[in-house]
Amino acid sequence: MNSLYPQESNQLLSIEELKKDNVHFIGVVKDKNILGCGAIVNKHNDDIYGELKRIYVKEAYRGQGIPKTILNVLIDHAKKQKLPLIRLEAGIKQPEALSLYKKIGFQERNEFGSYQYDPLSIYMELKI
Repeated sequence: MNSLYPQESNQLLSIEELKKDNVHFIGVVKDKNILGCGAIVNKHNDDIYGELKRIYVKEAYRGQGIPKTILNVLIDHAKKQKLPLIRLEAGIKQPEALSLYKKIGFQERNEFGSYQYDPLSIYMELKI
């Protein structure tokens, strides 16, 4: 992300934030190697929803369906938590991710929560 966007456009969570009780963080591991990861954060600010964060797959493992697997696990978690919505912020320089989100059913929307307009960002939402 740091190679694609300026620091002020990166909306990454710190390791400390990922350890909080309202975060469900998962990793995909094969032969003791982490292939990818993702998280969903339960939010209760401007609405009740889960926010997808840190969806990432190492370059060598892309094209194998790992991002879709991560998303499906996180969506299932949101359903179990009875969250009515899942929202996300993604960068405009990530066409593969944006395409996957749209295929799963995410629709574009305006900024949400503490996000301010950023021309490098796209905001999306999935009703579950």
